[in-house]
Amino acid sequence: MTTIALKIDVDTYRGTLDGVPRLAAALERCGARATFLFTLGPDHTGRAIKRVFRRGFLGKVRRTSVVSHYGVRTLLYGVLLPGPRIGRRCEAVLRSIDARGFEVGVHTWDHVKWQDGVARASREWTRRQLELARAEFTRVFGREPVAHGAAGWQVNRYVPQLQAEAGFRYASDTRGNSPFIPFLDGHDIAVPQLPTTLPTLDELIGREDLPGADPIEHLLRLSDGGGDHVFTLHAELEGGAYLEGFERLLHAWRERGARLTDMATYAATLDPARLPRCAIESGSVPGRSGTLAVQGEAHA
Repeated sequence: MTTIALKIDVDTYRGTLDGVPRLAAALERCGARATFLFTLGPDHTGRAIKRVFRRGFLGKVRRTSVVSHYGVRTLLYGVLLPGPRIGRRCEAVLRSIDARGFEVGVHTWDHVKWQDGVARASREWTRRQLELARAEFTRVFGREPVAHGAAGWQVNRYVPQLQAEAGFRYASDTRGNSPFIPFLDGHDIAVPQLPTTLPTLDELIGREDLPGADPIEHLLRLSDGGGDHVFTLHAELEGGAYLEGFERLLHAWRERGARLTDMATYAATLDPARLPRCAIESGSVPGRSGTLAVQGEAHA
């Protein structure tokens, strides 16, 4: 049986308030589990405007209708409007997801700050951002987090070890093809990576190299080849305009006999001693602008 672990990145205040409850209801209708990874600090989405100079970013904006998905108000947070503190303003939503039995974990503290800054950041900067998110998670949920998924699939060389020191048991910070143990400076880091293995819906929509392709059918073909997968979705997209398509995807996977589960359940099936040891490298993914953290070659 193919296992598909569903990971939901929650980037914004609007996505938390509106998209998260919609996704929870859709998952319950299908009898599926998923991991919700929350941004817990201020929503500074508007500060992402500087990405306009990044290669491929304007193309993504045109393809995926950023304004309609995120809303004008969200795009002003941190620029012309103060960014709402998501953990405090959305406590009831976050706790309700936990109470409904879904796994919850850490995405980041300040999404734009991490995504745009972590690659070049110092160890202390990185530690501080992780500590802020971890402390807020503990305040909201009354326990420490064990799951982490980096904003924008962005990390630096310090992240894996800092995750281990902070008590995270597994992470999904990277893009790749199978679970692995991070290998850095000749050492294994005891926080297994469960990389995103399938393209996201927004990476498939409007692609020039996939003219007329149905993103749902494309994902089904990719996941029909055997093996387990991690699929990442976003509360702002699949919890909004893409919701109908996402439900169609869930039901199609169910009809094919796939087990739709969360990161915790998937991680529990893995033997860390048998996982490959791989470096985390910088690479690219079709349909997404910029460089991301990707799974490198396995070490002997």
